[in-house]
Amino acid sequence: MATWSLVQVALSLQRLLDRRNFCENRAGMAAGARYASGNGRTAIEPGMNTDPSRHTKRVATSSSEWAAEADDIRRGMRLAAELNKLGIDDGRLIRELFGELTGQPVDESFTLLPPFYTTSGRRIRVGHKVFINQCCTIYDLGGVEIGDLVMIGPNVNLITTGHAMAPSERRKIIESRPIVIGRNVWIATGATILGGVTVGDNAVVGAGAVVTHDVPPNTFVAGVPARVVRQLEAGEDRDVSSAACAPAAL
Repeated sequence: MATWSLVQVALSLQRLLDRRNFCENRAGMAAGARYASGNGRTAIEPGMNTDPSRHTKRVATSSSEWAAEADDIRRGMRLAAELNKLGIDDGRLIRELFGELTGQPVDESFTLLPPFYTTSGRRIRVGHKVFINQCCTIYDLGGVEIGDLVMIGPNVNLITTGHAMAPSERRKIIESRPIVIGRNVWIATGATILGGVTVGDNAVVGAGAVVTHDVPPNTFVAGVPARVVRQLEAGEDRDVSSAACAPAAL
């Protein structure tokens, strides 16, 4: 039997600890926990079950509820079209229109580079120092919550809605599930996040990934469907400024 060095033993123990932490994170999310941060640490906040089946909303396209939604979608798309007439030097006007679109004012730390596409817009909530690059799409009928310090690269899609899987219902039912993006998350170019997903604090979603399941905090996920590639060092730069979010970096 080969003799293991102290370094090999230490590395093996670290891998076991990383795996245990990952499993604990997944168990916490499945049990109804939401990821939130405080004092530079990542913690599990009870009270939100992220199981997609618990949050799926189904609306018949023949219903009065969907007729009202359709009117709101037309409103949102008209406002988005006005926003997309603006350029990179129109930050104040972009923030004003985005606030009108969502029904919630955003502060001067918010940056969005048009064009931007959405459905209603009323169910989008953004935190402090959020950066959204060009050509992003947020279909928000299920609700989209974006935490502080989030960076979203170009051509990213956050899609909360879809059609029923059953062929007999596909044109008759619209289904929606919420998306929650935690604090200090980076979503790289071309990634797609589907309804029912919670992305934990400090996570990174790789370019072109398709995210169909929850992402634990402090992890890097990539691929189709997205899977955890590795753990990331916990913590964040609390001194980051919105000016640090250069378009070329995302």
